[in-house]
Amino acid sequence: MAAKSPKSSVESRHRELKELLSKYDHAYFVLDQPLIGDFEYDQLFQELRGLEDVHPGLDRRGSPTQRVGAPPLEQFVKAPHRLPMLSLTNSYSPEDLVEFDARVRKVLNTENPVEYLCELKFDGLALELIYENGELTRALTRGDGTLGEDVTQNVKTIRAIPLTLLDARPPSLAEIRGEALMFKKDFVKLNETQDELGHSVFANPRNAAAGTLRQLDPSIVAGRTLRFFAYSSGVIEDRDFKTQDELESQFAAWGLPVAGEIGGMHLRRKVAGADAIVEFYHDIEKIRHDLPFEIDGIVVKVDSLRLQNDLGIVARSPRWATAAKYKPQQAETLVENIVVQVGRTGALTPVAIMAPVKVGGVTVTNATLHNIEELERKDVRVGDTVLIHRAGDVIPEIISVKTEKRPATAQPFRMPDHCPACEQPVTKQPEEVVLRCVNPLCPAVMKESLKHFVGRRAMNVDKVGDRLIEALFDAGLVRRYSDLYQLKKDQILSLERQGDKSADNILASIERSKKTSLARLIFAMGIRMVGEQTAKLLADHFGTPEKFLEASDEELLTIPEIGPKVAENIRLSLSNEKFQAEFKRLLKSGLELEAPRRKTEGPLSGLSFLVTGTLPVKRDHAHEFIEGHGGKLLGSVSSKLSYLVVGDDPGSKVDKARNLGVKMISWDELQALAR
Repeated sequence: MAAKSPKSSVESRHRELKELLSKYDHAYFVLDQPLIGDFEYDQLFQELRGLEDVHPGLDRRGSPTQRVGAPPLEQFVKAPHRLPMLSLTNSYSPEDLVEFDARVRKVLNTENPVEYLCELKFDGLALELIYENGELTRALTRGDGTLGEDVTQNVKTIRAIPLTLLDARPPSLAEIRGEALMFKKDFVKLNETQDELGHSVFANPRNAAAGTLRQLDPSIVAGRTLRFFAYSSGVIEDRDFKTQDELESQFAAWGLPVAGEIGGMHLRRKVAGADAIVEFYHDIEKIRHDLPFEIDGIVVKVDSLRLQNDLGIVARSPRWATAAKYKPQQAETLVENIVVQVGRTGALTPVAIMAPVKVGGVTVTNATLHNIEELERKDVRVGDTVLIHRAGDVIPEIISVKTEKRPATAQPFRMPDHCPACEQPVTKQPEEVVLRCVNPLCPAVMKESLKHFVGRRAMNVDKVGDRLIEALFDAGLVRRYSDLYQLKKDQILSLERQGDKSADNILASIERSKKTSLARLIFAMGIRMVGEQTAKLLADHFGTPEKFLEASDEELLTIPEIGPKVAENIRLSLSNEKFQAEFKRLLKSGLELEAPRRKTEGPLSGLSFLVTGTLPVKRDHAHEFIEGHGGKLLGSVSSKLSYLVVGDDPGSKVDKARNLGVKMISWDELQALAR
């Protein structure tokens, strides 16, 4: 038997990796049943990306690497739908569902019960996905129903949406319609991030999903977790379906998310007759707040596609479908006080403390007012009667103030000009909407910062969690990062519920965390806008903590991918004497920092490189050669790139380098440059 050629082996492994990663994406984002851990997934993803970098001729269609990386758009173009995307008639009464059934039977001229498919009315943004021969080629918003905006590059970043249908013989054309939305937990995380960055927060998950999908930069969309549920179709060729239920079951078989089952209750239900429709309406109403996403009602469709065709449409709405919404759950309560809380990044957040009131089955006692702009826009005052709800069924939010009930003595709330926790002056950057305490050792900031410091991706003190940090901080045992490394066993034993063995485990995990890297240490210090990747760039550039602490604005701005805002925040921390002192205390606490991979001096010092194509040596060897001689590695072609090292079959990076005027050299020329 003949051995496989190197080319066929590469193609085979490439296909295998594409299929594996698509399978894992489907299990995680559609089935909510992860098959492997993040680390294992990342390893496979990097292997796939490495194959595609070295062999640009590989078929990248359907590859998970194609989900991110498209250049930002200047604007969205519009495109027509082959079939109009109709809107449904809405009501807020289950009685209207009975009338809908009566109208359907009247048009069909039957007294027999009609079969319906009942499902959820998702509160998101309607989309049409267009698959040609199984490949996702275009995605359109609803628009006006006949013309939608092309958001293909953004939609390709949504990992719940397959780039290729799971079908050995897919239809030549399949237009699949559904809803893009954001889960409640992802909505909360996004607003926390917006708040930290000083940006305006989103009012609800629907606005968050719509605002995200209409970003012109796909990389921003990729950084926010959008989901999708399929529920109807446009044109589908080469397939015949008899019922709506059969159609949606096929969507699931193709790898698309459809409404499934939660807590034993089916979120899609075939029923017969009006009474069963009303029963579904009330059943879903009971669990709507337990769903991981927001809905605003149910949708009822005649199940038979033949009968749908017979019923037709009227005034741009189908006769064969309707929607029944739930009344919004709101409540009135009294604002008893407004306090200012301080978060990990120093952001000052006004919070309304209210008389307890039940909203959606949950007792609410406070609601964030986010920032100065939000506070002034709503003009919430102590003593006000306010109308509240839970945004996304999660976050308590004040909708409006009943000004007619406002006491004559109520005064506008004024944000403090000093931090309520440490009394240091607060600042507000011109482009932001939040006030901040810039004291990195502020007690309120430190408590939250300590939780970040011990995190898995930071210093990885695995036996020290949030509760222990709270206890250590409140007991006065740990008030800054370096205090962790001075802890004694008897101090830990003085805390409640801490025994001999647990104290030993805690001290052992603190000791293990001393073996770390400069990148982890920088990330752990919690500098605003400095995430893991930026911390790695800083550690790679400066090499030693001493050089990092001496960084100037000019040098920071020479680092690729670090812009003026990030550089400004780094310098703000580095210019603070308390930050400098704490960093140095940590270094004296016995930390053992790994030797930097890149030498700070050498013949390639001050130069940046990117490798593309197949070189005479392995890619890792080329990277080690560059860093071993003082050079820096970049992740993409930009104007800050000194040299593009080009091998065989280099791909599109050459064109981009040529357009930007970046000098291109061979492996031999690189070696000569390093002599």
